[in-house]
Amino acid sequence: MKIDSGILVNNPKDAGPAAKYFEDAGYDGIYTFEAAHDPFLPLVSAAMATEKVELITSIAVAFSRNPMILANIGYDLNLVSEGRFILGLGSQIKPHITKRFSMPWSKPAARMKEMILAIQAIWECWQNGTRLNFRGDFYTHTLMTPFFNPGPHPHGIGKIYASAVGPLMTRAVAEAADGLLVHPLNTTKYIKEVTLPVVEEGLASAGKKRSDFDLSVNVMTAVGLTEESTQNAINATKQQIAFYASTPNYIAVLETHGVGDLHPELNRLSKQGKWQEMGSLIDDDFLNTVAVVAETPEAAAKEIKARYGEYGDRITPILYSGENELAPAILNALKS
Repeated sequence: MKIDSGILVNNPKDAGPAAKYFEDAGYDGIYTFEAAHDPFLPLVSAAMATEKVELITSIAVAFSRNPMILANIGYDLNLVSEGRFILGLGSQIKPHITKRFSMPWSKPAARMKEMILAIQAIWECWQNGTRLNFRGDFYTHTLMTPFFNPGPHPHGIGKIYASAVGPLMTRAVAEAADGLLVHPLNTTKYIKEVTLPVVEEGLASAGKKRSDFDLSVNVMTAVGLTEESTQNAINATKQQIAFYASTPNYIAVLETHGVGDLHPELNRLSKQGKWQEMGSLIDDDFLNTVAVVAETPEAAAKEIKARYGEYGDRITPILYSGENELAPAILNALKS
């Protein structure tokens, strides 16, 4: 089981020292995500400052780009990192794709599968000289002249992960990608009863084995080094759960635990911009169902391993206390 950590920087050049910190601490991977800043540029700095740690986008918004652009970016990041880059994609939701990025939205699961297959076809063309002839319902790539062909990659074709929650997207990811990024709003019950059976079906239909596929699990972790920082982490975790639960995409997780009625009220408050009030609707029972809440890093690590050890090939404890010293402390506890 590999242990990863996210980095959040406001300037891409700061990602180098941040990534080096996590590499020196012993983490196996570090990831960026697409929010207020581009997810790819920080990984250039991170690649140049590190030697071993894997570099992952978790996630980059897929549908704001096209397969050729993502193939080029993934190829070059795998070059600068000497084979340590994993392209992690996510669909985002329709309002962001159509209103923020001004891009088309339709059949997200089918589109994601096709996008992944298209990127793989482009890389196959570059790597092995295969004629580029990808024709799909959403993307068509049939032209590749020598001037635009970078040729074989010295570190081989990279991996593609994608995020999924619902069964349709989960199956699409299992069929086409190399790994699934399990969304932070997850529970062991949902993973066991919904995610894993669909993954197995998707892998079987594609002729793949479970050993060919990585499950990367994000774990909201409310723990701190002091009583005060632990309480701050709990409050921040409740806010994050409320934010996710206000989005229709994640209703299935709520319904699995009989709290589907949370969504309409959270959604209403989100549209009114009442973000602080939303967290108060997350009770301790649901907090402890979704997140790992503990008084010490050692206790948090024990609970993470107990819940996710049999499922996750990669685990990312998402820490909310804001303490830099917590990251190496929880890693040491996880690896002990």
